[in-house]
Amino acid sequence: MSWTVEGTYFENCNCDFACPCSVTSFASPATQDRCQVVLAYHIEKGQIDGVDVGGHSVAVIADAPAKMLDGGWRVGLIIDDKASKEQADKLAGVFAGQMGGPMASLAPLIGEVLGIEQHPMEYGDSGRKHHLKIGSDIAIDVEEYVPAFEGLSEPTKVVGVFHPSNTTLTMARPTESRIKAFGMEFHNSGKSAFSAPYRWSA
Repeated sequence: MSWTVEGTYFENCNCDFACPCSVTSFASPATQDRCQVVLAYHIEKGQIDGVDVGGHSVAVIADAPAKMLDGGWRVGLIIDDKASKEQADKLAGVFAGQMGGPMASLAPLIGEVLGIEQHPMEYGDSGRKHHLKIGSDIAIDVEEYVPAFEGLSEPTKVVGVFHPSNTTLTMARPTESRIKAFGMEFHNSGKSAFSAPYRWSA
């Protein structure tokens, strides 16, 4: 039993720009009473136990204490509805941390799984812009952050962090963010976001 998945990812949370949880590898608390975050993944290519999962997308939606290492996260998983039952089951195993890999390091922090659902999902990367739409209840658009100073033309990156997606994260800002899922509802426009490529295997 082995698997590998790779593609692109972005996240958006309700922390003030930029999220101290991600920047400090979860050592610092969120800037709000709770951390409400969406992690969106698109799989460009991959296989899980021989099942091709390329072309599919997954969103992890979580509500966690401000100090995320305290655990007790409430988490829901959404998989695009184009995935077959077999593909969805395999993706759920990887992204819930049950099949090893980077997400397994977060599994002990989860106190409640709110559900695993499949919905129509649009995930897009266009240069420095990233987009997620899930039905009519979730819409997130983020743009990588480039400081407005002469001579600076590349997005700001945070290097050397512990994060399941990548040890280097590109800072971004959400231009739109509204989420309603698993009994949670929050709006994170103008708050914090990051993006990165990822490659996982186990």
